[in-house]
Amino acid sequence: MTEPMHARDRVPVSGVKRIGVLTGGGDCPGLNAVIRAVTKDALFHGMEVIGIEDGFAGLIEDRVHPLDRKAVGNILTRGGTILGSSNKANPQKYAVGTDDEGKPVYRDMVDVCMTTLELHRIEALVVIGGDGTMSAAKPFADRGINCIGVPKTIDNDLVGTDLTFGFSTAVANATDALDKVHTTAASHHRAIVVEVMGRNAGWLALHSGIASGSDVILLPEIPFDIEDVCHTVETRAQRKHGFTIVCCSEGAKPKGGKQIVDRVIESSPDPVRLGGVGKFVADQIEEKTGIESRAVVLGHVQRGGVPVAADRVLATQFGHAAMKLLRMGIKNRLVVMRNGLLDHVEITSAADKQRLIEPDNDPLVEAARSVYTCFGDWKTKIV
Repeated sequence: MTEPMHARDRVPVSGVKRIGVLTGGGDCPGLNAVIRAVTKDALFHGMEVIGIEDGFAGLIEDRVHPLDRKAVGNILTRGGTILGSSNKANPQKYAVGTDDEGKPVYRDMVDVCMTTLELHRIEALVVIGGDGTMSAAKPFADRGINCIGVPKTIDNDLVGTDLTFGFSTAVANATDALDKVHTTAASHHRAIVVEVMGRNAGWLALHSGIASGSDVILLPEIPFDIEDVCHTVETRAQRKHGFTIVCCSEGAKPKGGKQIVDRVIESSPDPVRLGGVGKFVADQIEEKTGIESRAVVLGHVQRGGVPVAADRVLATQFGHAAMKLLRMGIKNRLVVMRNGLLDHVEITSAADKQRLIEPDNDPLVEAARSVYTCFGDWKTKIV
């Protein structure tokens, strides 16, 4: 379908006529909503859009294709990303094989990526991802490619923004699962531990734990005393039909102990994969109290499904804001949401950092304590 004349005549102040868009890092709900917003906004203002497949891997391997209105039609409600993604395609340290000992061999592929950009006449990039994706964009910004970032992570731990798209859907998914285990926990008078994602930040556990009325919430930011957790479980078990729901972040750790690592993936920019603390807590509860306990790991269930309305709206706002910055010629910025308002910061300001909960100052932690939620630190009154 041909754009109306007035749309074709909207020339960006920056003079950019062709942009690339990519989704880096892990998938999450709302990516397609951003792709849709960026593409439609660009087309509306007379730009061409090139979709880059599988994050920066698409630039390394020259896998790109044009995006038009048909390509982004009917994708607002779809989870994941139509472009594909990769959390291993760091252009500055890209695995190209293994050595004689089976260890990854890395190569700097920035020059290769620049050749792809030149070949397809891509003048600017919209990069959608987390802190790793924004770090990976820096060498292109240094070489004159305007890179505008859009913050994505279900962990909500990106420094500089109060909210990332994907988080609200992940909270809804985790809350739904926590709601469902209430029935079996109550029927069997069990303690059920549900392990959620979040890496070193407890936002997902905190929000879904509060929303589901979990009796215990274990966060990376508050090392837990298993004796306090067991005390809560035993106190609740003494009541008629007593049971306990524990919402446990994958990065939670016992006081004086370490996080539990499931595996290490050497070829990944973020090699450490946390996991297993939910089972540890459930096993400890059963061993110390004699109360039957079970552990449930939600894993990638939290990342999937249809994005909730809030994420669709936020993704659309972010996509439009990114294009507005690009059209105005404002360079190398990350779109953020602060105090309910759209803003922007330097694109690499979030690199190698995580926004963590401040337990002593966070109003949600305070609110949870006021309804007798245990955080495993003996600060919560049990009645």
